[in-house]
Amino acid sequence: MVKQISKNNQNSYVLIISIILLALLSASLVLSINFGVADVPIEDIIKVLGEEILGLDYGISTGSNVFLKDIVWELRVPRILLGMFAGGGLALCGCIMQAVVKNPLANPYILGISSGATLGATSAIMLGFTMIGNLSIGFSAFLGALISSYVVYIIAHIGGRTNSVKLLLAGMAVNALCSAFSSFIVYTSADAERTQKVTFWLMGSLAGGRWSSIAPVAVIVLGSSIFFLTQFRNLNLLLMGDEVAISLGTDLNRIRKIFLILVSLIVGRIVWNCGTIGFVGLIIPHLVRIFVGTDHRKLIPISILIGALFL
Repeated sequence: MVKQISKNNQNSYVLIISIILLALLSASLVLSINFGVADVPIEDIIKVLGEEILGLDYGISTGSNVFLKDIVWELRVPRILLGMFAGGGLALCGCIMQAVVKNPLANPYILGISSGATLGATSAIMLGFTMIGNLSIGFSAFLGALISSYVVYIIAHIGGRTNSVKLLLAGMAVNALCSAFSSFIVYTSADAERTQKVTFWLMGSLAGGRWSSIAPVAVIVLGSSIFFLTQFRNLNLLLMGDEVAISLGTDLNRIRKIFLILVSLIVGRIVWNCGTIGFVGLIIPHLVRIFVGTDHRKLIPISILIGALFL
């Protein structure tokens, strides 16, 4: 009975924190629209949102104020939403990676996923890959992330059963190799314009946020979040190690493979739209653990919300 009361108190604590974070996130989404080079009054922002979301007619989309709609609705709102989903997705991936490799320094890029995406995008830009038009760079980044994660898994599987140490070492090796190839491609290029484009993309940015790019990111991040919320027991089991899992009849190799594929999907899509953004996946899970502990039932939802709010 005491355990049940304690569990209910913990659930209530997490629920209260989640509600507070959701309120802060909602407020930040509105307040962030006011930040930018152009000074847009709050009342005009509310009118634009009212017209676009609720279908009201304030006349803000006609006359001399027509540019306000472009600034608020076409530029700032997509970038803010992209930042929210990217931050939440990277924080989620940080939680998963730190559980998979049992290393507190793990982040979404520890297994070479980011460097693989970087190599794919760099190759597309510098070698002029344009077979699928404007999607070429993004698709190449996504493909690079998937291939690098698959290579890591194959290398870690050599010589017997995969474990967290072998995954970590394989990831570091693939990360270094992909980074070296990316640097070599940029160094040997004589095209200054493409080199500048690669450099800007590697720095990471939300400037590429468009309404057409929000839906795919949202679907992948939200869908993966729901899946991982149902996998909290397996994530907790990953922290205990392979020996404990085997004694409980759970195959961690299969679980790691599924989790790596999903993390590659999330990171690949985020890199597709935002370039390389670090720090979030490493720091946010650690920050959350200070307050809610290591149980992934609580860690995952709070990390997602704080990551979204942070970025």
